[in-house]
Amino acid sequence: MRKNTTNYRDLFLHDIPLMDVRAPVEFQRGAFPHAENYPLLDDQQRELIGTEYKQQGQQAAIDLGWQLATDKVVEHRLNAWSTFIHRHPQGYLYCFRGGLRSRTTQQLLRDVGIDYPLIDGGYKAMRTYLLSQLEGLSQELPLIVIAGHTGSGKTELIQGAERALDLEGIARHRGSSFGRTGCDQPSQIDFENQVGIDLLKLSQATGPVFIEDESRLIGRCALPPTLQNAMKNAPRVLVEEPLEQRARRIVQDYVCEALPRFKTADNSSATTLGEELRNNLSKIRKRLGGLRHQILDAQLMDANRELQQSGNSEAYIPLVMCLLREYYDGGYNHLMEKRDSPILFRGSFSEVKDWLNHRRDC
Repeated sequence: MRKNTTNYRDLFLHDIPLMDVRAPVEFQRGAFPHAENYPLLDDQQRELIGTEYKQQGQQAAIDLGWQLATDKVVEHRLNAWSTFIHRHPQGYLYCFRGGLRSRTTQQLLRDVGIDYPLIDGGYKAMRTYLLSQLEGLSQELPLIVIAGHTGSGKTELIQGAERALDLEGIARHRGSSFGRTGCDQPSQIDFENQVGIDLLKLSQATGPVFIEDESRLIGRCALPPTLQNAMKNAPRVLVEEPLEQRARRIVQDYVCEALPRFKTADNSSATTLGEELRNNLSKIRKRLGGLRHQILDAQLMDANRELQQSGNSEAYIPLVMCLLREYYDGGYNHLMEKRDSPILFRGSFSEVKDWLNHRRDC
């Protein structure tokens, strides 16, 4: 029989399957990447027992819990837990603190002949461990920031690097007002948990860790302050691409490659994407100014019509060039003025890519 564990490090390093027996509402607020929710109590039962605990004490809450645990409820729970355990015999179960809910689940399983270990300290202890790793490793790991104006290809370089922390991949967002990827973003807690796990895994080998230059927010996900400060002070690699080349890369990424996921039953993908782009442009209307927004919106509608009628995306390029020149580049230049960290290398996308490959081969 395997023992209960407090070895949080190995759980995260080896992506051990985790059976989370907290209520669904707790799981939705924050969980771990390899956890699945099989609650002991549903949200309503948890609320009832919590109220009983506050008013009458622990024993009264326990008694109520057993009253709610009808034979049908217990059978349903056991079937779900058994299915998970059959798929993941090397996993562990946990609740919020590794206390009553975990041990009740463990005992119910033992009553039907299944021994399955739990995580002492539960979710709270694992979360605390990950936050401490995130805090410490953000300062300890040798970060190198890949920087450059919007559209320089930084994300592609990060994804091709041997050792990298892909923040936009974790956040499932490209980082700008137009950065939605078609996937729901994780909660802030889930984002932090994944960053902590990825840093922990990166710490198991030596060498620099490449990370893309980001502002404080990636969509709705906020960079942890310690990591943000480390990035500000880390040495940089600058990607320098011409304006038109950057615009073409953006149109390829945000229009051509994005197009298939926008098809709906009611509208063509070009129509739905066009609506999305106009909505995104409206989000920065105040910062653009009313007149400039009006001009760009008219350009965008023309480009949308061209895409709908002919499938040609070329009409977006002048619009994107204007947005870069008059909006995004100015903001990025202002950000760069605040950085005084050393520049290790600067060059075009292809030159930086060769530089990264050379470092990997050495």
